[in-house]
Amino acid sequence: MELKRVVVTGLGAITPVGNNVETTWESLINGLSGARPITLFDTSKFKTHFACEVKDFDQNVYFDRKEARKLDRYSQFAVIAAKEAIENSGLDNEATNRDRVGVVFSSGIGGIGTFEQEIGNYYQHENMGPRINPFFIPKMISDIAAGHISIIYGFRGPNFGTVSACASSTNSIVSAFDTIRLGKADAIVTGGAEAAITVSGVGGFNAMNALSTRNDSPETASRPFSASRDGFVMGEGGVCLVLEEMEHALARNAKIYAEVVGGGASGDAYHLTASHPDGLGAMLVMRNALEDAQMTPADIDYVNVHGTSTPVGDPSEVKAIKEVFRENAYRLNISSTKSMTGHMLGAAGAIEAMACILSVYNDIVPPTINHATGDDDPEIDYKLNFTFNKAEKRIIRAALSNTFGFGGHNACIIVKKFIK
Repeated sequence: MELKRVVVTGLGAITPVGNNVETTWESLINGLSGARPITLFDTSKFKTHFACEVKDFDQNVYFDRKEARKLDRYSQFAVIAAKEAIENSGLDNEATNRDRVGVVFSSGIGGIGTFEQEIGNYYQHENMGPRINPFFIPKMISDIAAGHISIIYGFRGPNFGTVSACASSTNSIVSAFDTIRLGKADAIVTGGAEAAITVSGVGGFNAMNALSTRNDSPETASRPFSASRDGFVMGEGGVCLVLEEMEHALARNAKIYAEVVGGGASGDAYHLTASHPDGLGAMLVMRNALEDAQMTPADIDYVNVHGTSTPVGDPSEVKAIKEVFRENAYRLNISSTKSMTGHMLGAAGAIEAMACILSVYNDIVPPTINHATGDDDPEIDYKLNFTFNKAEKRIIRAALSNTFGFGGHNACIIVKKFIK
């Protein structure tokens, strides 16, 4: 069976560094941090007081009151990003066969804010009997964003969400890619959303000592590959891609940003939360993606790394890149856009895939910010080009994006310049 070719025809985003794709991309290229003191709840009892929140967000701008009541904050981000991506793609038109358009959309945690609110309400009023909102379950579950997008646009193709912690949206994109290239859909709306900057989200990660506590300087707290890194910075938001079968896109004269050519998955089989110190799962997932794309390491020009700014994770990913790319590792550009967006958890793969797509389209690599001269870790090879602090222009034929999740879940996607 001959596999179909899959292209990207739409992008949408609401992120800590911009409330649409254009602003987000400009912020990434200009090295702007989205980290600020948390406004969503009182952090005075917590070790970490900052995160990368979506800025100036008013749900009433996007939804009427009745709609908003049915949507957790993460689903709101998903719907907003999907709207921009679908409009950008031009897919929402009378000629579209909606039986052949699907939605595969992820969240790593889902409606944790709704869960907190409803359980809190219950215990506050338990002497009056159960007071559970009828929207509690459908607001909370992590697949429901895909359902909302499908219902809004009448897309009746494959519809589901994948949950693999921080690899969730990359797994969704790979699933969407596979569905289209196997001929089971003409287009898939895919991506991820997360809104876990809550009492239990921040408190839980604080309890694990996973978050940076650099409260005196939030904007510089996420510093991947620097010796002084002390944990990741929480992020939130939603990012959406429209993937489409190439001939279907060409037939309607759609704008094509890039071609998706490969995806990979692997498991560390090592630890609940820590990546394998030798990067074994990371090596395997990159090799699987390269094999799927029928590419060699020499074909890749840019790697958007998982790069969370954690003491264990960063060196293990560097080891994996050096092992997989060998001599080609030193001609790569490598960067961690998490240094600007924070770690958007289940949405991380989607924003980092978007960064790769726009890098390929525009021939520019966003930087890894917050690295200071002399702040070097002896475990990290600084002969590699981490694109520290300033974007670099170069021809990017193809880019690879890594995402790794708690549970040892690893996922990888490869995009390249579109040539008919």
